Amino acid sequence: MKKFMAFLVASIIATGFSFANKNTAKADDDTTPVVTLGSSLTSSQKQGTINTLTQSLNGASYKTITVTGSDLVKYLNSSGETFTSSSGVWSSAMIQKTSSGSGINVKILNYNGSNNITTITANQYKNAALTAGITDANIYITSATPIDGSGALAGIYAAYAQSGNTLNQSQVNAAQSELNTLSSITQDNKNKDGYSDAQLNNAVAGAKADMAKYGSNITNNQITTIVNNQLEKNNLTNVITNSQKQQIINLLITIKKSGALNSNSFKEQAQKLSSQIQEGAKSIFNKLNSQDTKNWIQKVIDAVVNFFKGLFGGAIILN
Repeated sequence: MKKFMAFLVASIIATGFSFANKNTAKADDDTTPVVTLGSSLTSSQKQGTINTLTQSLNGASYKTITVTGSDLVKYLNSSGETFTSSSGVWSSAMIQKTSSGSGINVKILNYNGSNNITTITANQYKNAALTAGITDANIYITSATPIDGSGALAGIYAAYAQSGNTLNQSQVNAAQSELNTLSSITQDNKNKDGYSDAQLNNAVAGAKADMAKYGSNITNNQITTIVNNQLEKNNLTNVITNSQKQQIINLLITIKKSGALNSNSFKEQAQKLSSQIQEGAKSIFNKLNSQDTKNWIQKVIDAVVNFFKGLFGGAIILN
């Protein structure tokens, strides 16, 4: 039951916007994929959404739940959002439970040839899912109309409430804060030379894995050191602003306080997520690794030069 609940929660975090109506998905089968449908979809959009999300199933069965504006109010406004019961819901998702250790995989699918999730990226969803406590799931997201996808975590509450369970409120709020923080930083640095969303999310995933080594007793100073190291590792030290760095530090402190680090699988899932991000953006990280190698070689050369300068008390010129 617990494994399925984690899987069902994953399904809904993927829904780039909002959701939950006490509908057809019940926790009696932990292998059946779950499709979430926004209540604002027209009949044709619902069918188009189902066709888009379930194409990988090759005719296999699935379950559905519907999400409404009231669910956004009930589940997201407590974390600072300002939804109303009349808020529209279009973004939708399909979630499949996967084998232990496979990690969280998110893919945003085009709807009729267009990516209508305009703000939240797949890597941002992955990081938020990790913070919320999701493990080992394939999540597919789409929307019939352009939407930022900021209400993705509403479905977690809906799914758990439907089965008489609840998630850690602090963890869910932290996950929602994470979506807002990372998407805002990416928007602010859009098209900036030396920046990519993959680098940012890899730095955050790496920071989570490093934090997990210390556990819930990690200090704020240790978190700051970890963030500095991860930003340097991902060549972001001189790219993002000090204000943005502080936002990341504050976010990770919030994640620590939420209780996420108490999970035995948090470190493993964070490391898996980092590997997935790097695999999905090979060209970026191959370039970073090449630059790191050059920087290391230069440091060795500088150290040798400085050694001999100190030894002989004069300048050394390398031709």
